[in-house]
Amino acid sequence: MADYDLAIIGGGINGTGLARDAAGRGLRVLMVEMNDLASGTSSASSKLIHGGLRYLEHGAFRLVREALGEREVLLRMAPHLIRPMRFVLPPMPGLRAPLKLRFGLMLYDWLGPRKLLPPSRTIDLTHNVVGQPLKRIFRYAFEYSDCWVDDSRLVVLNALDAAERGATIRTRTRCVRVERRDEWELVLNSRGKRETATARVLVNAAGPWIGEVAETIVRQPLKVPARLIKGSHIVVRRRFEHSSGYIFQAADGRVVFALPFAEDFTLIGTTDEKFVGDLKSPAPDPAEIMYLCEVANQYFRDKITPDELVWSYSGVRSLYNDGAGRPENVTRDYVLSLDEKKKLAPLLTIYGGKITTYRRLAEAAMTKMRHFFQPKPEWTAASSLPGGEFPPEGFDEVVSDMIGRWPFLTKPMARRLARAYGLRCERILGEAASMDDLGPLLTGDFTAAELRYLVEHEWAQTADDVLWRRSKLGLSASAEERTAIAQFIASLSGPAVRTEPVAAP
Repeated sequence: MADYDLAIIGGGINGTGLARDAAGRGLRVLMVEMNDLASGTSSASSKLIHGGLRYLEHGAFRLVREALGEREVLLRMAPHLIRPMRFVLPPMPGLRAPLKLRFGLMLYDWLGPRKLLPPSRTIDLTHNVVGQPLKRIFRYAFEYSDCWVDDSRLVVLNALDAAERGATIRTRTRCVRVERRDEWELVLNSRGKRETATARVLVNAAGPWIGEVAETIVRQPLKVPARLIKGSHIVVRRRFEHSSGYIFQAADGRVVFALPFAEDFTLIGTTDEKFVGDLKSPAPDPAEIMYLCEVANQYFRDKITPDELVWSYSGVRSLYNDGAGRPENVTRDYVLSLDEKKKLAPLLTIYGGKITTYRRLAEAAMTKMRHFFQPKPEWTAASSLPGGEFPPEGFDEVVSDMIGRWPFLTKPMARRLARAYGLRCERILGEAASMDDLGPLLTGDFTAAELRYLVEHEWAQTADDVLWRRSKLGLSASAEERTAIAQFIASLSGPAVRTEPVAAP
């Protein structure tokens, strides 16, 4: 008998979401990731749970309906990681007609079931705080609802829940070869140590690496090649004080978001460019940075220039090649390709996918593989991710309860911890009666107790894992603080963990 029912290559949102779903249905699951969880595209998104308003123009009604239906499902699952956000859409003269925008938002409201999120409306920018950062030519705007998400923590918590349901999660473990017989044999390499494992079904969920996995590891090229599209973002100092986001129309038909980010910053993105280069280090090119600045500057009074960037990043989406000409027109829908051959173990390849629809993708994958396993019924729609066992409207109460129990916490620290860990803050704070009980401060209000938790329970092994994926504290941490965090991790984990200081991405 095989060691596992299901082996998954890839530790992004698709891989971890599927691992969680399958483990919760009683399957024996192995998930391997060559780097850290969410180290690729899944930590380089626009941080949105949304239907994709612009996809309506391309007639992608099924994708938009499914994504809109997931907004409140995910908000209930993870009310600490996900929060409602209102988006401001000011009409730009000469672009989409206001009547067309209003009709699109009415359709958006109609397609998406809403019990928690308010509908769209028209607002007067001259008497509303959201109008203050905008140029005076914008007198009114449309406002609608979607949600914001901490994307990389969403991946980590799916992996954590999968592990607590029995899945084996192996980070920094490379699958170097597979042999396909009546079951799969996987040859794994972890820090130079060779291991083997067997599985009844193999899933290629490697995101932009699915082609490389198919050619070099499975040794069976994809029947339909993936189309790699790069999306880039920039981060600048905070341009507005309120909690709403903006969606700006660009002259080329794209849209650009400007979002409140990590308390003190504004996140602006994204682009759609054909990707050619090294998947290990995608980065915005100067033209993309200038494009995002120029679009934002058509709307904001306070001009943004490339030399003031605090951070920038790019993610590479691996989309199903549907033959669309322009990158922004390629389908964002997921495609599941199941390869079954007589007397050979099956292979499932996952193309595309969005953070918003990852849970439905996992359900669809389990349905496609159902005849191999006869798994238990679907279960994730009514579930909670670790720490999210409270109602969506209960976040402020969670923060108040934390301050009541641990009165030494400042409100900003309590909110940061509650956003990251929800009710599991208790596992970090424990019986602490003062900040001193949590150990030294390593950067800002980030303590040794929190770092220890991330290393022992969330697979953090380097300073980058902590500062850029388990948090966004890398935006403010100094080089000395990054070195101290790396050294502290080494003291907890031994010589296998990298100890040299890491630079901000």
